[in-house]
Amino acid sequence: MEERTAGRRRTPAATLHTVRPWPTTTFNRIFAPINLLAVLALLYHRATQLFLPPPTATSSPPPSFAITLALLVADLVLAFMWATHQALRMNPIRRREKLDKLQNDVVMGSELPGLDVFICTADPYKEPPIRVVNTALSVMAYDYPRDKLSVYLSDDGGSALTLFAFMEAAKFARRWLPFCDRNKVVERNPAVFFGSGSRCSDVAGEVEEIQNMYESMKVKVERVLESGKVDEQCLDSPQDREAFDQWKSHDFTKQHHPAVIQVLVESKADKDGDGRTMPNLIYVSREKSNTSTHHFKAGALNVLLRVSATMSNGPIVLAVDCDMYSNDPKTPLRAMCYFCDPNLGPENSAYVQFPQKYHGINKNDIYAGEFQRLFQIQAMGFDGLRGPNHVGTGCFFRRRAFFGPPSSPVTPEIPELQPDRVANKNGSIRSGSVSELAHKLAGCNYESQTHWGSKIGYRYGSLVEDLFTGYTLHCEGWRSVFCCPERPAFLGDAPISLLDLLTQQKRWATGVLEIGFSRFTTFTYGLKSSAGLLTCLAYSQYVLWSIWSVPLTIYSFLPQIALLNGIHLFPKATEAWFWLYIFVFVGAYGQDALEFVLVGGTVQRWWSDQRIWLLRGLSSHLFGTVEYFLKFLGMAAGFNVTSKVVDEEQSKRYDQGIFEFGVHSPMFVPPTVAALINLLALVQGLVVVLVGICSGGADVAAEVPVVELLVAGFGVVNSWPIYEAVALRSDDGRMPLKTTVWSVALALLVYGTGSLLLR
Repeated sequence: MEERTAGRRRTPAATLHTVRPWPTTTFNRIFAPINLLAVLALLYHRATQLFLPPPTATSSPPPSFAITLALLVADLVLAFMWATHQALRMNPIRRREKLDKLQNDVVMGSELPGLDVFICTADPYKEPPIRVVNTALSVMAYDYPRDKLSVYLSDDGGSALTLFAFMEAAKFARRWLPFCDRNKVVERNPAVFFGSGSRCSDVAGEVEEIQNMYESMKVKVERVLESGKVDEQCLDSPQDREAFDQWKSHDFTKQHHPAVIQVLVESKADKDGDGRTMPNLIYVSREKSNTSTHHFKAGALNVLLRVSATMSNGPIVLAVDCDMYSNDPKTPLRAMCYFCDPNLGPENSAYVQFPQKYHGINKNDIYAGEFQRLFQIQAMGFDGLRGPNHVGTGCFFRRRAFFGPPSSPVTPEIPELQPDRVANKNGSIRSGSVSELAHKLAGCNYESQTHWGSKIGYRYGSLVEDLFTGYTLHCEGWRSVFCCPERPAFLGDAPISLLDLLTQQKRWATGVLEIGFSRFTTFTYGLKSSAGLLTCLAYSQYVLWSIWSVPLTIYSFLPQIALLNGIHLFPKATEAWFWLYIFVFVGAYGQDALEFVLVGGTVQRWWSDQRIWLLRGLSSHLFGTVEYFLKFLGMAAGFNVTSKVVDEEQSKRYDQGIFEFGVHSPMFVPPTVAALINLLALVQGLVVVLVGICSGGADVAAEVPVVELLVAGFGVVNSWPIYEAVALRSDDGRMPLKTTVWSVALALLVYGTGSLLLR
C-alpha cells in the first residue's frame, strides 16, 4: 500500500481540483480601456473648468475655484478606486474540488495532516457561550481522523462562564460525535440540527434522547450566564471545582489575570460513547496585565499558535470565528484538495480561504450583510492573481506560513515552536511539563524581544489583523486559494442592527488606514515585494477603503447646495459632456450589478448593497478616518466586539425589512443631514424648473440642471429608510428624537453656511 500511495503522490497529473475563468472576464478586459478613456476625458473636463472657467454670460453664475477643486478631488478619488478595482476584474476564476480523487486516489486517511482549529471569543454577554459551544461541536464532528483533530478555544474575556460551558460541551460531545458519524448527519451544529426538524426515522428514540441532553446542557449554561457565576453545585467533580479556583482571587479581572489552560478532552485518553477516539479540546485564556499590550484578536491567535505547538502542532491550522459554525463536515477535505494538489506548488501555498456566509438574512438583505462583493466577487478576482486576501474566519493555514517566507524561514525562539516538529508523540498533553510550557507561552510578556507579530504569526499594527496578515504573506511570496463550494462551508450571524453594522465597519475603516499609511503601504513595501503590480493595486483598494468617504461626502452635499443656489456644476443636457457623465455612471453601476447577479444575488439585494455603500461613506468610513487620525495623534481607541445577542423585536423588524435606528449615535447624523439636504434640493429644484418651464418655454428647459437633479434624486431614493425613521414610524426602531433634532439643526447650518460661501 505504501508503494502504491507513493507512486500516486509522484504522479503530477493527479490534480485535485478544476479551474475555470469567470464569464465576465472577456467583457471586463474590453470594457476597462473604453471606460478609462471616458474617465480621463471627464477628469480633463473638470480640470479645464478649474483653470479655464466658462464665461459668465449664462443664466447662472459659474462655480467658484474651491467648488470645482473639491469636485476634481472627488472625481480623482473615484477614478483611483475604479482603477484599483480593475486589477480584480482581469482574471477572476472559479475552482471546484475533486473530493473523490482525494479520498480514493491520492491521500489515504492515515496520511492526512494534523488539523488544529482555533476559535476566538471575547465576551460571554455579547457572544453567548452556548453559541460558541455549538460552533466548537460542529468542528469537533468533522469527517476527519479524530486523532489528528484538535480544537482550541481562546477566551479573551477570561470568563469562568465560558469555561463552564465548554466543560458541559465536552460531556455532550461524547454522545453527539458518534451520533453524527453513525447517521451521516450533515448539520453538525446541534442547535441547527434540532431546530431544522431533521430527523432520522430509524433512530427517533436516540434523537429525542440526545436532544434532551442538549436542552439540559443549554439550560445549565444559560442559568449560569444569567446568574453571572459558577456555583459549586453546578460542578460534578473535585477536578472541575479546582479549575475554577483561580477566579476566586480578588485580583482576577477581565483585563488582569494569569493564564488559564484546561485540557477538557484528550484524544489519547478520552473515548466517546462508542469507545472511539475523541478530538482534543483545550480551553485557553491568555495572561493579561493592565500594563501590557495585548494586540486584540491577533494577540489571542498568536497565543493559540504557541500553545497548540506544545500539544498537537498540527501542520494545518483553521481559524474560525465563534459565531461561524461548520455547515459541511467535509470542509477540511475540501481544503486538503488544495494543500495536497501537486499542481498548485504545495511549498508556497499559505492558506485556503472560504467565504463568509450568513443565515437568517432577510429577503432583500437591507444591510448588505452577505458582503457578496468583499467575500466572493473580489475574492475570485484575487484568486486569479496571487490568491484571496484573508477575511478573518473560515481559513485553513499551513502552519509553516506563519514562520517567514517560503524560501527563507524564520526560526522561532525555542525549538518547541518549530512548525515541523512532532508534538507529544507518546506523551500526554495533560502532563506537567506540557502544561508548564503552555502557561509560559501564554504569558503577556512572552513576546517581548521576539519576532512574534512582526515576522512570525499573525501580524500586529492594525485592527484588521486578517487583512494585514494575508497581505504580508503575499508580499513574502506565499500564495493562497479561494474555495467556494456550493454548500456553504461555514455559516454565521450577520448584524441585524444598523448601529452594530456601522460600528463593525468603522473598526475596519480605521484598521485599513493603519496599513495604508504605515511602512507596509502597497505603494512602497508592496511594490518592492513578491506580490506583483496587480495584487498591490487590488490591495490598494482595501488599505485605502476609508477614502470612499471623500467623494461620497462631497457628492452628498455640494451639488445639492449649488442647486439650491442656482449654480451649475455639471454640463447641460444639450452638451456632449452630459452624455459622457451618463455613460460613466451607467457603465459603473451596470457592471457592478451584473457581477452581483452572476454570483447569485438579486437586483433588489444589489440595490441594498449600493445603498449601504453610500451610507457607510457618510458614517463608518467618515468616523473611521477621524478615529485613525485621533489614534495617530496619540488618542487611544478601543476594540468593540460586535454583539451576537438577538433582540426579539429587532429581529421582527429586520425580517420585515425595516431599518433599525433605535438609539442615538453620532454615526446616524451625517446620513440624516444629507437626506434632508437632498430632499430640500430636489423639491426646490423641481419647483424652480416647473415654474421656469411654464413661464419661459423651451429656452428655460434647455437650462435645466439635469445632472444636479439626478444626483439629488438619487440621494433621496436611497435615503427613503431615513425619511421613514424620522417621520413615518412610531416603533422602537425609529430615529431617536435627539438624532433628528441634531440633524435638522446641522442641515440648516450646512445650507446657510454653504449659501453664504457660494455668494
